[in-house]
Amino acid sequence: MTTLSSGFARARRWLRDHPLAFDATLAFCTLAVMICSSFTDPGDGHGPPAFGARTPELFSVLLMTLSAAVLVLRRRRPMQVLAVTAALSAVEYVLMDPPAPVVMSAVIALYTVASRTDRPTTWRVGLLTLGGLTAAAMVFGSTPWYSQENFGVFAWTGLAGAAGDAVRSRRAFVDAIRERAERAERTREEEARRRVAEERLRIARDLHDVVAHHIALVNVQAGVAAHVMDKRPDQAKVALAHVRDASRSALNELRVTVGLLRQQGDPEAPTEPAPGLAVLGELVTTFRNAGLPVEVACVDGRERLPAAVDLAAYRVIQEALTNVRKHAGAGAKAEVSVVRVGATAEVTVLDNGRGSTARPPGAGPGRRTEDGLDSGGHGLIGMRERVTALGGALTAGPRYGGGFRVHAILPVEARAGEPERPGTAGGTGLRR
Repeated sequence: MTTLSSGFARARRWLRDHPLAFDATLAFCTLAVMICSSFTDPGDGHGPPAFGARTPELFSVLLMTLSAAVLVLRRRRPMQVLAVTAALSAVEYVLMDPPAPVVMSAVIALYTVASRTDRPTTWRVGLLTLGGLTAAAMVFGSTPWYSQENFGVFAWTGLAGAAGDAVRSRRAFVDAIRERAERAERTREEEARRRVAEERLRIARDLHDVVAHHIALVNVQAGVAAHVMDKRPDQAKVALAHVRDASRSALNELRVTVGLLRQQGDPEAPTEPAPGLAVLGELVTTFRNAGLPVEVACVDGRERLPAAVDLAAYRVIQEALTNVRKHAGAGAKAEVSVVRVGATAEVTVLDNGRGSTARPPGAGPGRRTEDGLDSGGHGLIGMRERVTALGGALTAGPRYGGGFRVHAILPVEARAGEPERPGTAGGTGLRR
């Protein structure tokens, strides 16, 4: 049974892949059934049909052969095939007595038209074919108009149209389901690509914040060490120790960030918490060690900040202080304040710098501009993207009387769908 079923399935697949061969087989089978039926006398209805009681004439055999042959083209020319088969059936009823079952080919042709066109066309063509063939059978047939053979023509013709319309509707339904499934798959792929792009942008911002901050500190301390190496070796050792600490911190944060890129099955990523306001004191200490005086004013808050907001506030302060150290010039001082105002947390970083001593104000790469953009880098751009991603706002520009001001307003509630950082569930509070 299994072998028979598999063979039947293979035959169906082959015929589906070769429609012309299928139609030729159907035409041959239809011709065989019509010829066999033409040898059968249905009788007067009181007994079983008698096979061999009559013999079809040569003209009837010719009509049956022609009507079956045109069925080979039923997929390519459905309307033309229906017209030819219906005409041959009508000719058979008019000229032959008793008629041969040429109408079988017209029934198959009507089914093909109904299954391959729309419903209005099926109704118009079906009613025309049904009425014409039934009228020809009743008027020109050898049996009385009320005989079962004539009503059989009516029933089979109507059944062919209804069956073809049902097949067409089911095919359209299946195609619609398949199209919706493909569209949903494309939508899922586009959503996955969008999420990947957002995650890549977030990781790029984290990498920029980490590298820009620590490398700037390493550069400053290395310059100090080179300057005092010969005359004050003790200060050079202190500067080199700061270089070592800054580089170690950079490596640790890079390891945490790059760990997010690992796939399943890779070694487990580090579990240290992401930076936040809880370690703001350590961040400020690194800048003070680099020679930048920083004053901090943070207000305690009973409610803890969400992890994403806490990380954004830390990164804004880190990037703003890095810019002060790089661009504010010698003798600059910075002030950092984090306050809770209603449903928002406000982060402000001020400095009294006059611009980098290495280049005039407004010249060259890396200068800070009034619209908050960095003409040579991505620091302020990254801060703005990070804040606006949480539904907040960031402004950056020169202060009246000199210096620069960075002000970020962050909502206490992170944007819906914002992922939590590992190891920072619940965030952290604002601390003094």
